[in-house]
Amino acid sequence: MKTILITGSTDGIGKLTAIQLAKKGHAVYMHGRNETKLLAAIKEVKQLTKNDNIDGFVADFSKLEVVSKMVDEVKSKLSTLDILINNAGILKSKNEATETGHDIRFVVNYFAPYVLTNSLLPILRKGNNSRIINLSSAAQSPVSMDALSGKVRLSAQAAYAQSKLALTMWSNKLAVQEKGIIVIPVNPGSLLNTNMVKEAYGQFWSSADKGADILTELAVSEKHTESNGKYFDNDKGTFSDAHNDAYNQEKINQMISETNKILKL
Repeated sequence: MKTILITGSTDGIGKLTAIQLAKKGHAVYMHGRNETKLLAAIKEVKQLTKNDNIDGFVADFSKLEVVSKMVDEVKSKLSTLDILINNAGILKSKNEATETGHDIRFVVNYFAPYVLTNSLLPILRKGNNSRIINLSSAAQSPVSMDALSGKVRLSAQAAYAQSKLALTMWSNKLAVQEKGIIVIPVNPGSLLNTNMVKEAYGQFWSSADKGADILTELAVSEKHTESNGKYFDNDKGTFSDAHNDAYNQEKINQMISETNKILKL
């Protein structure tokens, strides 16, 4: 049995992944920003899977101080963590910028998982064949340091694409840094049937199960024990190459340095 934390798992592929992993008998910790919705999702997963080892954490990922509080809660509840799936993400929002003046896409899609994951590394290192699965996207475009720091405003689509490449670049850095943890960035599939996609585009191409199936496989399948640092593109159904910048060490180091400066780390 694995101990698994899935962010953004009160709906969409996050919740479907929680259901699949719970059915396999794992202890699943869900996350959502709304407590009522989270409690309802936990109850639903327990009933559907007949697995009582389901719990969760509430945190609004647009507020990094709240992410840090969630870290404390996770560490107080769990001494080890085997799998972390950084699934929470945002594209369209009524509030384009956070209280700190940063684009909400960069904060939720990149800064929040960066803070959460780095803070949870001590218990991930104690896990059993630990894995970190980071949700990237087919949409990836070069990261502007001015946009990252909030000096320049971007469209929702541009900020989303840059935040997803930022997450992928950092994943590759993490894969090299953490020798005992398997880190896999993944595009779960384009235009899956999720609320985020329907709000943004009004249509979808594939069932959300397509994304949940690959997240479940990457998280626990034995066939991915050698997949550290590889990028899985679920539009192609195979490991593939991400954007060129994901492998540019100079750009990665510059972005990590800027990130640490922004986050005062």
